[in-house]
Amino acid sequence: MYDVIILGSGPAGLTAALYAARANKKTIVLGGDRLGGQMAGIATLENYPGWAGSGAELAEFMKKQAETFGATVEFVSATNVVKNESGEFVVTANNKEYIGKTVIVATGASPRKLEIEGARELMGRGVSYCATCDGFFYSGKTVIVMGGGNSALNDALYLADLAKTVKIVYRKSEFFRAEAVLRDRVAQRDNIECLFNTDLAKIEEKPDSTDGELIVTTTNGEQLVVDGLFVAIGHEANTDYLSEDIKRDSLGRLAPSELPAGMFVAGDVHSDLKMQIATAVGTGCSAGMDAIAYLNKL
Repeated sequence: MYDVIILGSGPAGLTAALYAARANKKTIVLGGDRLGGQMAGIATLENYPGWAGSGAELAEFMKKQAETFGATVEFVSATNVVKNESGEFVVTANNKEYIGKTVIVATGASPRKLEIEGARELMGRGVSYCATCDGFFYSGKTVIVMGGGNSALNDALYLADLAKTVKIVYRKSEFFRAEAVLRDRVAQRDNIECLFNTDLAKIEEKPDSTDGELIVTTTNGEQLVVDGLFVAIGHEANTDYLSEDIKRDSLGRLAPSELPAGMFVAGDVHSDLKMQIATAVGTGCSAGMDAIAYLNKL
C-alpha cells in the first residue's frame, strides 16, 4: 500500500515525488520506459532557471533528489487505473498491481503523428519524431522539419549543426507561435530554408535510391527529394490507459476539477497548461502538496 502513486517520471512527476516523499508519504513513481519523458530528449536547456545542462541530466538529478527522501522509482507503464470499493486506487502495470491512497497523473504527452500517405509506413525509415534521437543519422544530408512552433524551430537548429540542409515546412505565412529568439536564430543560419504556406500531402521512398532518399510531395504539387523528415506538429496527452469515465479534452488532457477524489494531475497532461518544464515543475509541486493535504485529512 502506497500513500502516493505517481504515473510518469518527467519533471512534473519527479517534482511531485520529491514533495510527497519529503512529507514522509510512502511514494512510488511508475516512470514509463524512459526517465525524464520529453525532457530527456533536450540536448541543452536554455529556459529552465538554474540549469544549463541537458534534459537527461536534469531528470537524473531530480530522480536522485526524490530518492534521497525515500521515493521509489520503477520503470513500468500503467495500463489501467481503477478506484476500488474502499476508495483506494489500483494501478496495473506490467501485470502487477500497485495500490495507493492517491494517484498523481503526470504521464506527459507524445508527439502528434503525421496522418498523410506514407507517414506511418516510413516511420523509423526516414520519418522521425525525435531530432535529438535520430539527427546523428542524417549528418551531411538534407532533411525537412515539419512544424512552426518552438519544438520545430529547436529541432531545425539542432539538425542544422549536423545536416547539410534543413528545410522547415510550415502551413502558415510566418512563425506566429515560436519565440522571437528562435526565429532570429533560424534566420541567421545559412543552411536553414523556410518554406511558408506549404503543407505535405504524401511521402514515399525514391525509386532506385541507394541511400534511402524520400520524395515528399507538398499540397502544391511540388516534390522535394530529401533524406529524412522530422515531424513537430504538436502533442497529445498520454492518457489512453485511463477509464472512459475520466473526462478528457480533445487532446486527451485532464481538468483537475473533473477528477475523482484522490486523483491529481500535473505536467503536460494538465489542461490549459503551457508545455514547459517550468510549468510542469509548478504543477508537480501543486499536485504533490494537494495529495499531501488530502492524505492528512483521511
